[in-house]
Amino acid sequence: MPFDAIDENTTLPKSVTAETVLDVKHWTDRLFSFSITRPGSFRFRSGEFIMIGLMVNGKPLLRAYSVASPSWDEKLDFYSIKVEDGPLTSRLQHIKPGDKILLGKKPTGTLVVDALLPGKRLYMLSTGTGIAPFASLIRDPEVYEKFDQVILTHTCREVAELEYGKQLVKDVMDDPLIGEMAQEKLVHYTSATREDYPVKGRITELVESGKLFEDLGVPKFDPEIDRIMICGSTDMLKSCKQMSLDHGFHEGSNAAPSQFVIEKAFAD
Repeated sequence: MPFDAIDENTTLPKSVTAETVLDVKHWTDRLFSFSITRPGSFRFRSGEFIMIGLMVNGKPLLRAYSVASPSWDEKLDFYSIKVEDGPLTSRLQHIKPGDKILLGKKPTGTLVVDALLPGKRLYMLSTGTGIAPFASLIRDPEVYEKFDQVILTHTCREVAELEYGKQLVKDVMDDPLIGEMAQEKLVHYTSATREDYPVKGRITELVESGKLFEDLGVPKFDPEIDRIMICGSTDMLKSCKQMSLDHGFHEGSNAAPSQFVIEKAFAD
């Protein structure tokens, strides 16, 4: 057993609750998603992250994960990598419906619309599992109420790794709550870096070459009207932050909203 079973006899830290796994889907040999029960008292803003984990050898093993479901959903969704020797994900990838996992009580994060000044166009730049907070945000009506256009970019190494995002956007377009708004305002732009694909390259390369704007038929970045959210690998965060600064954007936070925000909630 890669982790301890949690039952009524398990002593939990006061900072977590034990929640039940509802479903698990393995997208590739490196990626999986899962849903868990949501405590009635659990409140969060779409785009925030929370600590989740398992009991291992009698102790809690927790990592930060972006919540991939919107704030109104009755369950909590997550999207994860599988790291063969990762302390948590090497175990977490084996969860099954009915298992119990740990959920923290204090969500936080800056990938929230409150951390951005009002604007016309919102760019959500993501790589890999960095799409998770945007999976939450593109299902939140507030995002469409605040922006005229929402552009979700997702870059992965392999084409198969883009499937989660494609299915997500399809479901959003068909959603009875926000489908109509999404069809009018949401654009999904995907690229791959290691395999042949209609769009190939990192998002920074696609911005610098102008291909992103050309493909979408929109003007180049304008700090006056555009807003940017960034989530992905460490290298991607660093390069996209510098790119935003180079284009004249100022970084925002919950305390001081501005023109772009960056998140880094990692799991291993």
